Order: sequence, then structure tokens, then C-alpha cells
Amino acid sequence: MTDDASRKIARPGRRRVLKNAIAAGAALAGVPFIVRRVAAQGSDLAPYTQAKINWRQVAGEQISVAVIPAGYFDNLIGLAPQFEALTGIVVRFEKVPPGQIRQKAMLDLSSKTATYGTHAADPMYYPLYVSNKWVDPLDRYLDDPTLTDPTWFRYDDIVKAWRDADSIEGKPYGIPYDGEMTVQVYRKDLYDAKGLKPADTLEQFVDNAKALNDPGNRLWGVALRGFAGAGQNMYIYPSIFREFGGSWFTGSAIRVNSPDAVRALDWYVDLLSRYAPPAVRNWNWPDIADAFSQGTLGAYIDAHSSAAVLNNPEKSKVVGKIGFARWPKGPSGKRVTSIWNWGFPVNAALSDRAKKATWLFISWAAAAETQARTSWKFAGASKRSGVNRTSLWKAPEFTQAMAPQGANFVQAALESLEQDTDVDWRPRVPQWPAIGDTMATAIQSALVGQAKAKDALDTAQTRIEQILKS
Repeated sequence: MTDDASRKIARPGRRRVLKNAIAAGAALAGVPFIVRRVAAQGSDLAPYTQAKINWRQVAGEQISVAVIPAGYFDNLIGLAPQFEALTGIVVRFEKVPPGQIRQKAMLDLSSKTATYGTHAADPMYYPLYVSNKWVDPLDRYLDDPTLTDPTWFRYDDIVKAWRDADSIEGKPYGIPYDGEMTVQVYRKDLYDAKGLKPADTLEQFVDNAKALNDPGNRLWGVALRGFAGAGQNMYIYPSIFREFGGSWFTGSAIRVNSPDAVRALDWYVDLLSRYAPPAVRNWNWPDIADAFSQGTLGAYIDAHSSAAVLNNPEKSKVVGKIGFARWPKGPSGKRVTSIWNWGFPVNAALSDRAKKATWLFISWAAAAETQARTSWKFAGASKRSGVNRTSLWKAPEFTQAMAPQGANFVQAALESLEQDTDVDWRPRVPQWPAIGDTMATAIQSALVGQAKAKDALDTAQTRIEQILKS
């Protein structure tokens, strides 16, 4: 963790956090659990029994796990009978939409009801969780030889950027299950026809967009997320901000309206105003991927996992015409990818037996064998592209399984993970939920022309100072 990210920020009061969580999550209390009961036919447990631990030490325990509705979790749910056969632990899964799982998890953690043993956790929420001691530090599990065989589990093989994102002050609080990084996606056929290369700099990215932009023929040069949200336009803008040389902190204070910040937002606004479809200001990543798959976009920058949408032969018109490259460098000379992962923490309110059962589930889900079984070894059509281990990213089987996604897919993603990551691409502070929403509103106000970049960021700065004081 960098010095900036470890600066002490006043933590929000537990009572206020609980009040907000209850207000946001009360309507979700009746969502039923989704339990997958599929026979574990011919399950090969041998790769797991090589671990020098007793997988059945808490047999008979039951745990509940909250995940989002997504193929990469569906693959895991499909393998759950193998875990139950291995451990004797019963797992119930609850699917909660991304925007709601954060509030529901926070309600459970803050009220200490221990409904969930673990959940798909947003890495930006760990500072809040840790400041309130809602989740356990995981070194106690990783260092316990009765629970973890380090030679078998190989924690250091998990992608470093994702491990760092799930850690606070060097201590792990979540284990990454599935992750992504941001890459440049472009129409290779159109670029080749124009003699263009994927952009190495933000300036070249603008030039390429200009060269392809042809709204009269329903082709726009570019798109970036414009929809307001801490995980939407604030998934894209922070990387631009950092590439323009921006820092979230001035001394010990958060500052979001620096000259670098204004220049970054001006670039963002100008690019979308000139070379993107008008509706992009309210687009999220699925909207961008759908537009690209219909042949109306020349390029975009977003999560590598959107390639699955682009390569759906039933809906996409650009299969076989796609190329991938790293984030273009900014004026500072840096490339800053918007790293992301869904990780699993351990709920601190659980009983000791439930904590052990939860850890065994987490270590099983994050194990190299399970990661492979939910990716290229998976029997279904969906092969996970967000495997959590560097060794698997470099495995020939993974490269072969991902080859249909497009030119340079694995190489661009792997180079991005190894060279372009910045764990502090967003300010990792307990107040992030409110700060992220405040920034998202300011950014969109500039994108839609309601405010100049500097005015929008000045307003955000004032509100963020109020958030930190409260």
C-alpha cells in the first residue's frame, strides 16, 4: 500500500453506516436463496486431497454465500457439489444484483447478523469493512497449517494487483475469485483498412477516433462509459486522471479538483463530445459492448471480460474482426488500468466453526484446480476469462480457450495486469461509497454539458470535504 493510500481518514460512525445500510437494504430482506443441487457425478477430488489439510474438519456445517448473477459465478455454483463431497459442508448461494449486493452485505456485516459467511466483495469497500472490524484479516487463515497448505494453495500465484486491491496496509482481507483489467478494444478490420495501429498514447487514441468517425454511416470513432456511478464513469475517469499525473491526495487531504483533474475531465468530455454517439453519456459497459458488436463503434476502453458479448455469434456482427491492446499512455507517460476483482472475505461475526467452513470454501473456490475447472475445463459454453492466477493466465490451455476472443486478447490483458496496474487508481478510504457517488455525479454533469469541468470538480470537492468532516 502506498503512503497516500494509507493516510488516516476519519472513519464514518458505525451508527450512521448502519442507518444508511438498513435504509438501502431493507427492501432486499426477502430475496430467497438459490440453492444448486446437482449430483457430483464422477467428481475427481484427487487434486484437492493433495493438500495437507483435513477438508472435513467441520463437516456438517452450513454456510451462505452471496454472489452476483454472472456466468463466472454460475460456473462455480455448478461445481459446488464437488466442494460438498470434499468437505461435508453445505453451501447455499444467493444471487444479488451488483448494485444491491454492496448494500445487502454492508447491512449484514454492520448488524452482525452473520447471514453470509462470505460474499462477492467490492475491493473499494475493504477500507470501510476493516475500519469497522467487520471482516477478519486473512493471514490468520493463510498461516494456519490446519487450514491452509501453502505449497498447495500458492497464495502468491494469485494476481498481485488483485491481491493488493483486497489488502489493507499489506494485510489480506479478501481472496480474489474473478477479476478483470481494462484494455483497448478496436475494430481490427477497420484499423487495417485505414492503416491505423492501436493507440500507444491518449493523443493517438483521439487521432484514431477522428479517422474512423463517420456518424452519417452510423459509425462513431469511440465510446467510454458515461453513466453516473462509483463503478461506472468512476471506473474509467480515475485511470485518465492518474494518467494525466493526478494524485488523490494533497498532503493528508483528498483533493479532486487539481489542475491535473480538470485537464483529465476536459479530455474525457471533449473525446465523447466529438467522436462518440450522443447517448454514450448514459451508457454503461453492456451498452458499449452491444453497440460495438453491432458494428457502430471503432474502439472503446473497458473491461477485458466484455469480449464475451462481442463474440456471441447469435448477436454480434464483428466476430473475427476484433483486436485488443493495453490502455494508451497518458501525458504523464503512465498507463493505468482500471483493475477490478470480486473477492471473498470472512465475516467477523461468524462462529469459529462457520469461519473455518467459510475459509475452506474460499480456498477451494480460489484454488488453481477450481479456477481451471470453471474456465477451460468447464463443460458448458462459458469459459471464464477472469481466472485469478498468473500461472493460469500463462497456461497454453487458457490461451487456446481464449483465442476466439480476438487478436492479442491474452497478451494485452496479461501485460496490463503485470505492467499497468495501480492499486490506488481510486482513493481507498472508508468513505469511498459516498465519495465515489459524489465524483460520479460531478463527472456526468460535465459530460452532459450541465457544468464546466472545473466547476463540476469544485462542487465535488466541497461535498467531499463535508463527507469527510461528518
